[in-house]
Amino acid sequence: KIPAFYSNIVLLNISNLPFRLQKLKEMFISKFGSAPKFYVRAPGRVNLIGEHIDYCGYAVLPMAIEQDILIAVEPVKTQVVQLANTNSLYLDFSTSVNNIQINKTKPQWHNYFLCGLKGIQEHFGLNNPTGMNCLLDGTIPPSSGLSSSSALVCCAGLVTLRANGKTLSKVELAEICTKSERYIGTEGGGMDQSISFLAEEGAAKLIEFSPLRATDVRLPTGAVFVIANSCVEMNKAATSHYNIRVMECRLATKLLSKSKGLDWEKTLRLHDVQTKLGVSLEEMLTIVEEVLHPEPYSTEEICKCLGISLEELRSQILSQNTQDVSTFKLYQRAKHVYSEAARVLEFKKICNEAPANAIQLLGELMNQSYISCREMYECSCPELDRLVDICLQFGAIGSRLTGAGWGGCTVSMVPTDKLNTFLKNVKEAYYQTNIQRLALENNSLFATKPGRGALVFVEA
Repeated sequence: KIPAFYSNIVLLNISNLPFRLQKLKEMFISKFGSAPKFYVRAPGRVNLIGEHIDYCGYAVLPMAIEQDILIAVEPVKTQVVQLANTNSLYLDFSTSVNNIQINKTKPQWHNYFLCGLKGIQEHFGLNNPTGMNCLLDGTIPPSSGLSSSSALVCCAGLVTLRANGKTLSKVELAEICTKSERYIGTEGGGMDQSISFLAEEGAAKLIEFSPLRATDVRLPTGAVFVIANSCVEMNKAATSHYNIRVMECRLATKLLSKSKGLDWEKTLRLHDVQTKLGVSLEEMLTIVEEVLHPEPYSTEEICKCLGISLEELRSQILSQNTQDVSTFKLYQRAKHVYSEAARVLEFKKICNEAPANAIQLLGELMNQSYISCREMYECSCPELDRLVDICLQFGAIGSRLTGAGWGGCTVSMVPTDKLNTFLKNVKEAYYQTNIQRLALENNSLFATKPGRGALVFVEA
């Protein structure tokens, strides 16, 4: 009987390994002097719609992509984990498995591995964890909004699980990896880890939270989704942009809750406010208009509204890297979250009902999402704005930023019969006009389809 997660084990004939695994195996032997015992793969993802709302408790609609993190692993008797990367830009790292230290100030690649490792160790209370030699190969463009960091956390979590002979369900793994990525300081909501484990080939997923569950969403025929990298890197853990937005949503939650007589101290997410009031998303938008003002809130005003001191605000509500922020935009962030949550549900409804004009309707929702991300959430940048404009100009029905923003990628819905012309024109207009972008062109623009979730490969 195959336990829990290991229904996703793929047995490989040792004499006929796929080329990439064979190459990774050869590099592993060259590096460590012995062969790996198994391989773990975790995919990146593209979020089709539902940006910056997972950490507010709302459903999102991503799909896994073909690009992934792949790790070759050999459990060893010494309690040391040795990490190496096929990309020479990422330096080797080793540490005792009994003394995991994660540096939040410098989010280097190995720290994301350590997040997944530590999460599994702490979940099982492993007092004598297995050491490992690991060689990583990644095809997800780094800091591109396609979840390379979360894929690495998930891959590391599954590596540690397998090496220590433990089993968990996919849902449990996703929840543990969501929590463990916060070791590096990112207050994420769980979309990236959930789709990395729960994705199935051929379908996007509606990911819902509390409890975590995933529902297949069949995308319309006649259109493909194209990812385009702006070539502006943005690392969520290396800046405070992302966590500031999380805090703004948390503060909006507190003020909305208090204004409606709810227990604001125990209300943590904007979704909780809606649930406790028992109203629709449209009604929540009206409440935002009534309660919050468009002007930025100072920390003094927030403290006055909540009846707390500045010290209490910093110690009880704000994250470590938002302690020194002096103003917060609450109205705009709440407006985006509630309207974006409604767009996600409408997107799924259109996919399910498949009306004749489904592609046009979905494209309009993607465009509305982008405008809200740009104007209300302020998580775009000039390069993303330019790229979205170009994609729409050359035939995309809908185009928007995907991932955290402030750089990274766009995702565009393009009619199948226009795909080749679209790719040619976008290359000429965005990539071939800039030397730096031109150097990254081959890995920056591609059509994608829903891929599989995380896998363990074992040689038969």
